[in-house]
Amino acid sequence: MSAKPHRTLRRRSDRATRPARRVLVAAAGFVTVGALVAAMPAQAQSHGGPANGGHAQHGSGHSRPDPTVDVQMLSFNDLHGNLEPPAGSSGTVAETQPDGTVKSVPAGGAEYLASSLRAARKGHPYSVTAAGGDMIGASPMLSGLFHDEPTIEALNDIKLDVTSVGNHEFDEGATELARMQNGGCHPTDGCYEKGKKFQGADFPYLAANVTSEKTGKPILKPYTVWKKNGVRIGFIGVTLEGTPNVVTANGVKGLKFHDEIETVNKYAKELDRQGVKSIVALIHEGGMPASSSYNYDCDSPGAGDGISGPIVDIAKGISPKVDALVTGHTHQSYVCDIPDPAGNPRMVTSAASFGRLYTDSTLTYDLKTRDIVRTAAKTAGGHGMTGTGVRPVNHIVSRDQPKAPDITSLINRWNTLAAPVANKPQGFISADINGRGDTSPETRLGDLIADAQLAGLSPADKGGAQLALMNPGGIRSDLVYKASGSEGDGVVTYGEAFTVQPFTNMMNVVDLTGAQLLTALQQQVSGGNAASPKILQVSKGLTYTLDLTKSGADRVVANTVELNGTAIDPAATYRVAMNEFLAGGGDGFAALGQGTNKLVGASDLDVFNAYLAANSSASTPIPTPTADRITVVK
Repeated sequence: MSAKPHRTLRRRSDRATRPARRVLVAAAGFVTVGALVAAMPAQAQSHGGPANGGHAQHGSGHSRPDPTVDVQMLSFNDLHGNLEPPAGSSGTVAETQPDGTVKSVPAGGAEYLASSLRAARKGHPYSVTAAGGDMIGASPMLSGLFHDEPTIEALNDIKLDVTSVGNHEFDEGATELARMQNGGCHPTDGCYEKGKKFQGADFPYLAANVTSEKTGKPILKPYTVWKKNGVRIGFIGVTLEGTPNVVTANGVKGLKFHDEIETVNKYAKELDRQGVKSIVALIHEGGMPASSSYNYDCDSPGAGDGISGPIVDIAKGISPKVDALVTGHTHQSYVCDIPDPAGNPRMVTSAASFGRLYTDSTLTYDLKTRDIVRTAAKTAGGHGMTGTGVRPVNHIVSRDQPKAPDITSLINRWNTLAAPVANKPQGFISADINGRGDTSPETRLGDLIADAQLAGLSPADKGGAQLALMNPGGIRSDLVYKASGSEGDGVVTYGEAFTVQPFTNMMNVVDLTGAQLLTALQQQVSGGNAASPKILQVSKGLTYTLDLTKSGADRVVANTVELNGTAIDPAATYRVAMNEFLAGGGDGFAALGQGTNKLVGASDLDVFNAYLAANSSASTPIPTPTADRITVVK
C-alpha cells in the first residue's frame, strides 16, 4: 500500500490478425518511449462478435447511425496465476443472502473464468476485456514453477485485451517482465517443452507510472487505445506508487514509481489531445469495503460511503476526463460510485482475486462527442449508474458451469510437466490449517510457518535465531486436509507447500535491539500501515497484546511484549529470523531493515518443507496450531 501521508486508507490467436506486442525491453535495459510507442499495435481487437453498430429508424423511412453504442467492459484483477480452482477458503466468495445471512460460495479457476467471460460476451458486438494487474506473481506451483508462462498462455486463450501491471509483475524484475510480454525462453531454465518457444503475451501490459532511473523514460507503454468501427477507448495503466515497499529490492532495482493521480491525469490529457475522449484507468491500488460480501452495496447510505483506503483519494483526484476506474491490489470486491473532482458520478470497481469474480460494465459511447456518457440517473435504490443507466455488476465465477476445454487441456499439459516435483509428499497435517483465507490478525498457518523458520534457523551454525517473524502477505493460501490429487488426505505435497509460499525468499537472521523489535511491532499498525494493519506472524514464545480500541502505535501495548515469559529489554540484542523481504524493510517495516550481523540461510520454502518432514508422519500428523500468541482487544 502506498505510504503517501495524505491518503486514507493459446488456442493461440492468429498472429496475422492480432496486433504485434512489442511493448517492453531494456537499455541495459530499456528502449526509448518513442520506440516503445512506435512498436505498439495501432488498435486493439474486440472479441465480442460481429460489429454492426446501432441504428435508429426515423420518420423519413431512412435509417441513420444511432448516436450511441454500448461497449461491454469485462474486467478482473489479482489472478496471481491461479489456473486451477483455489483451495480452501481462498477459493470461495462470501455472498449475503436475502435474509441477511452470509453464504460461502466456491468460485474461481481459469477453466471457469474463461467460460464465464465467453458466455458474457455473447450478444455484445462491442466487448473489451481488461485487467487491473497482478495477473502473475505469487502464483501456485502449476504456474510459478514455470515462471508464469502457463498463466500468460491462458490469458491469451481467454483473450484478455489489456492489463496494467501490479506490484507482483515485478517479483522477478523488469527484464523478466519484458520476457512475459515479448516471449523467449527463460535465461536460466530454458524452454520447458522441446521444440516450443514461449511466445509471450498477446495483450499489452501498461505501466504509465514506472520509469527507468537511468533514462527517466517509461519502461512500458503508458496507455493503449482500443478501437472498433469508429469507437475508440483509451486505457491507462498504473501500479501503486508504493510498489517498492511491497516487492523485494532486486525486483524494482533501477526503477522509479510515480504518483498514481498525477500520472493518470498526465496521460488523460495526452489522450484527450489525440482526440480520444473515452478513457478508462486500470489502477493496481484499491480499497476496503465495509463488508467482505461480494454483493455488499458500498454506496449505502451515500455514494462511496462504504469503502475506505487509498483508492478513495485516488478516485477523487483523477481527472473527470477518465470515465471509469478498474482497480485491484486489496483482493476485495466492490462496485462503488465515487464522484470525480467535477462532482460527476464515476464507477470504481474491483473483482476480488484469484479469478473468483469478474465485473461486467456498460460504457455508453457517444459517436458524436466520442466520449462515454456518464449520467446521474439513479436506480430504485438511489445509486449512480454508468452509460445508459446500467450499473456495473460483479459476477461469481461459478464452478457449476462447464469448464473451457482449451484451458483444461492447457492445465493438463503443464501439470504433466510439473508432476514429478509437485506430487512429492513433504509432511502430514491433521486438519485444515487456514492462512490466506483467515481474516484474524494471527493465523494458524502463520504460526506454523514462523515456528518452522525458528526451528530451522535457531541452531548456532544456522544463525542462532531466538524468534521468527513472517509477513502475512507472504502466505498465499491455506493448507487443506482434503487431498488435491492421489496423494491421500492429510498429505502436504511440494506443490501445496509451494502454493503457500511461492516466493522462495532466502531466510535471513539479523541482530535487532529490543527497541528496534518493539518499533517493528508498532509499525504493524502505524505509519503507512495505520489504515490497513499488517500483523506479523510470530513464532512460539513471542507474545503481546494488540488493542484495536486504540490508535496508531499505541495499539501494540509495549509493556506486554514478552519472549518466553520475559519482557523485551529495549537495550538487549536479539537474533531474529525473517525472510529477505522483511529484512530489507519491506511492507513498511523500516525497523526490520536496520538489522546487523546478517546470516543468509535456506529459502523459506525449503525451511518449511524441512520442518514438515522432521515433525510429522502419517501416524503423527502436525496438529492445528492454537493461534494464541497475540491477545487481541476489540
